[in-house]
Amino acid sequence: MADFEFNIVKGKLAYYASLPAANDALIAVLLKSTGLEADSVLKDYDNLQTLLAASNDEATFTNYTRKTLTGVTAAVDDTNDRVDVDADDLSWATAGGAANNTLSKLLICYDPDTTGGTDADLIPLTAHDISVTTDGTTLNIAFPSGGFYRAA
Repeated sequence: MADFEFNIVKGKLAYYASLPAANDALIAVLLKSTGLEADSVLKDYDNLQTLLAASNDEATFTNYTRKTLTGVTAAVDDTNDRVDVDADDLSWATAGGAANNTLSKLLICYDPDTTGGTDADLIPLTAHDISVTTDGTTLNIAFPSGGFYRAA
């Protein structure tokens, strides 16, 4: 589950996870440990551009790319009065090796239009603590069985 949700999306995450636009997607972004701001500061950013303009740095390890989440579901659970949001697990083959990073956060962002736009358009939804140093092996991130986010 998410360590926190960004203030900008409280109450809206299940809507974004339903991928309501024609060319939208959820995007995974990894952040380096060095210079990473505290969660209490990160949660106030309204878009990825301003988050990265601060002291927070996106991963730069060998073979790093932002990942588009696949298999995204937002399941309403009337029995337990909640919505569980899930996606397929993530993988970066041969992560690092020539250039390595120590990583501390996985962000999941909503991109309203994958055919254009900038980081200013990407809305950060959730942040997940990770503790990984790349070394050229495959980097796998598995979401818990309940999904990466739960609105209750």
